[in-house]
Amino acid sequence: MSLAAVLLAVAITVEVAGTAALPRTASFTDPLWTALVLAAYAISIALLAIVVKHIPVSVTYAIWAGSGTALVALVGVTMLGERLDALKVAAIGMIVVGVVVLNVRGAH
Repeated sequence: MSLAAVLLAVAITVEVAGTAALPRTASFTDPLWTALVLAAYAISIALLAIVVKHIPVSVTYAIWAGSGTALVALVGVTMLGERLDALKVAAIGMIVVGVVVLNVRGAH
C-alpha cells in the first residue's frame, strides 16, 4: 500500500471522527468540541491535499467522500443510536459499489 493510500485512510478516519463528534458541538456553542471538530476537518483536508498529488483527484475524492459517508452512517447506527433499515443498507451498498467502480476505473 502506498503512502498516499495510507494518508487517504487517515484523512477519512479523522474526518469521520470529526463528523461523529459534530453533535457534541451543540450547534457550535461548545468551544472545546467545536475546536476539535474544526481541527479534525482541517487535518483531513490538509491530508487530502497531499494525497491528490499522487492519486487522481476524482479517485481520491470518490474514495474519501464515499467511504466517509458509509463510515459515518455506520458510526451513526453503532454509536449514535440511529436506526438501520433496508433503505440505509442499500444506500451504503450503492456508495461502496460506486467507490469500487471509480477506483478500478481510475487505475486504468
